[in-house]
Amino acid sequence: MIKQTNKKEATQKRHRRLRAKLAGTTEAPRLAVYRSTKHIYAQIIDDVKGVTIVSASSLDKDMRKDLTHGGNIESAKAVGEAIAKKALKAGVKDVVFDRGGFLYHGRVAALADAAREAGLNF
Repeated sequence: MIKQTNKKEATQKRHRRLRAKLAGTTEAPRLAVYRSTKHIYAQIIDDVKGVTIVSASSLDKDMRKDLTHGGNIESAKAVGEAIAKKALKAGVKDVVFDRGGFLYHGRVAALADAAREAGLNF
C-alpha cells in the first residue's frame, strides 16, 4: 500500500528539512514566510536570542486599506516591500530566507523579489 500524505504534511516535512540546515543569527536573521489561502505573513527572526525583530503581513492595518485581497501576488509584493522597509529601519540588511516549506514560486517568490528590490540582501 502507498502511504498518502496531504499537502499540509508535505509542507511541514519540507520545512523541517529546511530548518535543519538554516538558522538566523544576530548578523543575518531569518526571514520566515508563511502563506495561507487568504493572507501572507513575513517575520524577521533572530534564532540565537529567540526574538522576532520585525513582522509584516497582509492583515496589517496600513496594508488592508490598500489591498483588495490578501492572498494574491500584489499583496505578497506589498508585504515584501513593507518587511524590507521595517528591517532597514531596525538596522537589518542581511537575512537568510526561510520559505517555510512552501515552493519558491508564485507569492513566496514575489515576496522575496520585492524584499530584495527594497534593499534586503539574501
